[in-house]
Amino acid sequence: MDQDRRGFRFLFDASAEVAPESSPSATVSVHATEVSLHGCYLETLAPFAELTPVFVKIFYADEYFEAKGTVIYVKSAVGMGVQFRDVKPPCRIILQKWILAALQNRSRTT
Repeated sequence: MDQDRRGFRFLFDASAEVAPESSPSATVSVHATEVSLHGCYLETLAPFAELTPVFVKIFYADEYFEAKGTVIYVKSAVGMGVQFRDVKPPCRIILQKWILAALQNRSRTT
């Protein structure tokens, strides 16, 4: 992700929610536009500050993924890059499935 990018990112189109870890009930609806095994990019007009610990939930194809993360970069009034910190095994499996589908879709279009 930007300068701190680890691994490949895949275009993604999913509804998501993000909340500061310090206030988990203060969720904000956002849009996940990129995803990788290590993080995601969330479009929002009001991104959180860099280094904010967050809780992310992404909804796609009747499933959801959730993890703790940290905002690692911000594009003011556009969105934020989040690096995942704590991904439970069931959610890691869902994320891997989504990435595999994105990879297969990508190879079909090239």
